[in-house]
Order: sequence, then C-alpha cells, then structure tokens
Amino acid sequence: MPFKDNSFDLVWSLESGEHMPDKQTFCNELFRVCTPGGRIILVTWCHRDLNQQEETSLTPKEERLLSKINRAYYLPRWCSVADYVTLLQEMGAEDIQREDW
Repeated sequence: MPFKDNSFDLVWSLESGEHMPDKQTFCNELFRVCTPGGRIILVTWCHRDLNQQEETSLTPKEERLLSKINRAYYLPRWCSVADYVTLLQEMGAEDIQREDW
C-alpha cells in the first residue's frame, strides 16, 4: 500500500483478503499501516475452521466447491478464520474478536 507506516488508527479491510495469495504479507501490510494500539477490522471470505484433532484439510467435496468459486472469481486459495487469528496472534495482535457471518 502506498501509505507510510503507522498512518491510521483504524484499518478496515472489506472483502480484500480472499484476493490475496499471500495471507501473511496481506496481514503484515494491515499491521504496518495501523498505529500502535489502533484497530484492524478484517471482513473476508474464509473457509470453515478445521477440527485440529481430526482434520488436516477440507473434505474433497468442499475443495471442489471452493475450486469452482475460485475459478469463477479468479481467487487464490482461502484460509480459515482460525488461520487469520493465528497470523494476527503471531504478529502480536491483542483482543482479537471473531465472528462467523
């Protein structure tokens, strides 16, 4: 993004993350332009969270459905809300709140 570091105390990303092939770089940019103590609101398409004890991937049926959507809208692979939470926690985000719309 063309903005200087720490430019905004509120960063709002609406349906952008699903277009980003590198979710880590995407989240890094959100953090870079947000002031310390600022707020980031991320609204994006995600696939369901995996059951960590029982699953390592989506079902083949889910993968086929997402592949159709991705081809139709020229999207890269999606991640889950839990994946985003993990990325944000690793960057030092605090008071993470999540909703599944």
